[in-house]
Amino acid sequence: MAKDTFFHKKATLNAGSKLIDLTMPKVMGIINLTPDSFYADSRKQDTSSALQQAEKMLTDGAAFLDIGAYSSRPGAEDISIQEEMDRLLPVVEEIVKAFPNAVLSIDTFRAQVAEATIKAGAHIINDIGGGGLDADMFATVARLQVPYILMHMKGTPQNMNQLAQYEDVFNEVFDYFTNKYYQLKQLGVKDVILDPGFGFAKKTEHSYTLMNRLQDFNVLQLPVLVGISRKNMIYKTLGITAVEALNGTTTLNTIALTKGANILRVHDVKEAVEAVKIWEMCR
Repeated sequence: MAKDTFFHKKATLNAGSKLIDLTMPKVMGIINLTPDSFYADSRKQDTSSALQQAEKMLTDGAAFLDIGAYSSRPGAEDISIQEEMDRLLPVVEEIVKAFPNAVLSIDTFRAQVAEATIKAGAHIINDIGGGGLDADMFATVARLQVPYILMHMKGTPQNMNQLAQYEDVFNEVFDYFTNKYYQLKQLGVKDVILDPGFGFAKKTEHSYTLMNRLQDFNVLQLPVLVGISRKNMIYKTLGITAVEALNGTTTLNTIALTKGANILRVHDVKEAVEAVKIWEMCR
């Protein structure tokens, strides 16, 4: 791959007072404050265990920590805004205190939660709903002036599996990004990251079609996040479980890097950081 392949792609993020360079791909570590996330080892249901996980991920080389308190696995139970904030805020506050240089992303589709956590010291909003699950989200992100991860999904976590139908999955996701980015740009949001939403309202074949054409999203000149860590597109394909899916995850992350991924969102930071280093040596 030529080094200037993505020359025109936006390559920096302003996260608080930090300017993050994405010309070298970065790794985002997942911290789930939920009792029911699909990968049991990622669940951290108290502040102490979340802090320990944060420390390990930062030591292993994570550039971002993505903290979520609402399980978005298919069929997950809906919880109230208050419960989501009760899970999130104490952990965000303690991580900010313990690791003041850490860049925190908040995995939420609710504008009220986004605002509260940014005010508590977080830096980025990661919205699985792409603004479609809370009409106030885009305006809130614009007012807060924080980077925004725009993910593609249809429906909600509770019904998305029933909506995994496409005539052309790539073009539908591409059009979705184009339209949503236009709305965000009009509102003055400066930093937008695209996430194709692997596994969200998508069958396995849809997810692999998107991975196969991942490089085609680069025409939008925006950073691309890939979140495929231990997902069923890997473990069902291999006939294994999420627990056994690390090798498949590393393989697919490496493929994503060759296609222009800027951020890898993972449960296993050390292995993803190593994949980035090896990929970089091969460029």
